[in-house]
Parts: sequence; C-alpha cells; structure tokens
Amino acid sequence: MRAVCDGALAGVGPVPAEQRSDELQRGEPDPRAIIRGWGALTAEVAPRIGPILLLVRDAAINDPAMAELQAEMDLSRLTRMTHNAASLADAGHLRAGLDLESAADVLWTYSSPELFELLVLRRGWAVERYGTFVAEAMIAALLADGATSPLRSP
Repeated sequence: MRAVCDGALAGVGPVPAEQRSDELQRGEPDPRAIIRGWGALTAEVAPRIGPILLLVRDAAINDPAMAELQAEMDLSRLTRMTHNAASLADAGHLRAGLDLESAADVLWTYSSPELFELLVLRRGWAVERYGTFVAEAMIAALLADGATSPLRSP
C-alpha cells in the first residue's frame, strides 16, 4: 500500500510532483504564482492519492497496520507542508503574525484528502475548480495581501 501511495503522490509525467514543487519554489519570485502552481499540482495529484488515503483512513478503524500507514502519511504530508510554509516564510511572504506552524497547518488542511472528498467526490466539483479553490484559499489565508476570495467560481 505504501508503494501505491508513493506512486500516486508522484503525479503524472517523468518528474515527480514534489520535485516540480521544489523547482517552482526556487525559480518563481511571486508567491501567488507559487501557490497557484501548488493548486495545479493538487488538482493533478489529489484524484490519484485522495481515494487511496480515504480507503486507508476507513481501513484504519479496524486495522492497526492501516492506522500506522495513515499516521505515517499524515506526518509525511505535514512535513512537506511545513517545508512549503518555510519556503514562503523565508522569502518574507507570510502575512504578519502568522507563524510557521500555523502556516503549515493551513497548507496541511487544504491538501487533505477529506477536502477533496467533500468538494470533488461528494459535491461534484471539477478537479480544476478544486485546484483553483485550494490555491486561492491558501493565498487568502497565508499571504500579506491575499485579497482574493477562495469561494469564487471559475
């Protein structure tokens, strides 16, 4: 199951999604463009990994091995989101008063399989709309002048 998760998280194409995210962070000075890139990566990866993580979550209720995998995947996502938040913080992009832990929690929440489940699987949103929502919500929550609304329709 770990191998299936790793494959799903890589996204599509020859360069893994995580590596593309790192390249974007290194090469793009505009935090909005970075976060919108994360939204596009979310739209790419969430349909691949979300259903798997939801299955692991549900299996974790009765299966200790699945509970361990769920905890491992949650920690891995939090570690990655902390890395992304640190990138924004180091570049001076976070809004005043927002600490690294809180920024990481925002990113962790918006990258959750549960949000994908609610909006795409249950409410029927298009994946592109979901990716845009995630990006605009992150911008509004994290950036100093994140004056966009996460609720606008594309």
